[in-house]
Amino acid sequence: MTLPLPLLARGKVRELYEVDEEHVLLVASDRLSAYDVVLPTPIPDKGAVLTGLSLWWFGQLRDLVPDHLVTADVSEYPDELAPYADALRGRSMLCRRLVMQPVECVARGYLTGSGLAEYRAGGAVCGVALPDGLEDGSKLPSPIFTPATKAEAGEHDENVSFEAVAAVVGPSVAEELRRITLAVYERGAALAAARGILLADTKLELGFDAAGVLTLGDEVLTPDSSRFWPAASYEPGGPQASYDKQYVRDWLSASGWDRTAPGPELPPDVVEQTRGRYVEAYERLTGSSFEDYLRES
Repeated sequence: MTLPLPLLARGKVRELYEVDEEHVLLVASDRLSAYDVVLPTPIPDKGAVLTGLSLWWFGQLRDLVPDHLVTADVSEYPDELAPYADALRGRSMLCRRLVMQPVECVARGYLTGSGLAEYRAGGAVCGVALPDGLEDGSKLPSPIFTPATKAEAGEHDENVSFEAVAAVVGPSVAEELRRITLAVYERGAALAAARGILLADTKLELGFDAAGVLTLGDEVLTPDSSRFWPAASYEPGGPQASYDKQYVRDWLSASGWDRTAPGPELPPDVVEQTRGRYVEAYERLTGSSFEDYLRES
């Protein structure tokens, strides 16, 4: 989709357009990335799931941290976007511009993924020492802040220590990034647990608004930025069933793909199963019908 606005950035999943000096338009596509490669096969409705979940979570978190949302109602968008309303409906947000911080703010409540690999190598994650004997999927004694660098497209994020973040953004900002990230994780984990879902980890984007207030940007607590596991089948010691794109990662690993671009086409059954997991995540977390969200957007 080409819009009559300057394109500021094209990420693995989203496009960011300039509306004016104070506002941007964030559009979520159906693209899916795995191992830092954008796959050639889209997942239908994925962008709408990400947008709808972010909108719901923003509402659950506003007492903890402000967010960048102005409106997701396409009828309130600038007039020049009116011809594109159908394409933007349900998968876009008009947002305040932020000065984004150069760090991925990650919180982990369970040990898996890159955190597990780092723990196995040295008994710590991002400089946070952890007890001996943990395994894949182990619940941590308490949630930890494990920041990462922001990688360019095609590159890998790199886990870094809190001290490394403080050296870049300053100690006081680093402390706020950690505080907000852990508060969002704990709120998200509690709400998800009430719906039978474990929030293993999550990644946030934070930036300063025009008043100098740290603000949530991008998306929040979606299957793209978080690992969601069904509590009923949780058992530490190996991979977990999930509501995120782990299903695709597992298929890719079994396919023999070497994780270099371009990625392989996904078969129809994998696309269908992945879409189903995204939609189920939306419906279980929000308690609302995804079809109703599409209809009402």
